[in-house]
Amino acid sequence: MTKRVLQGKVVSTKNLKTLVIEVIRKFRHPVLLKVIKRSKKYHAHYEEGTFAVGDNVKIIESAPISKLKKWKVLGDK
Repeated sequence: MTKRVLQGKVVSTKNLKTLVIEVIRKFRHPVLLKVIKRSKKYHAHYEEGTFAVGDNVKIIESAPISKLKKWKVLGDK
């Protein structure tokens, strides 16, 4: 199975080696036929790099690193 790659915005950089990324997805409601936005926050692991709140990053699925971290940051800024 292929690993999912998501793109989102950095929401928090307070934890050591962890970023919190908010991913927003849009979909059409099956009954109302309106476009709806939903967001979800993911905890992602990164070794080094300078990230600030508001940066756009890509994350990829990985093996579980901790209780919440199951994603890794792709590349640097």
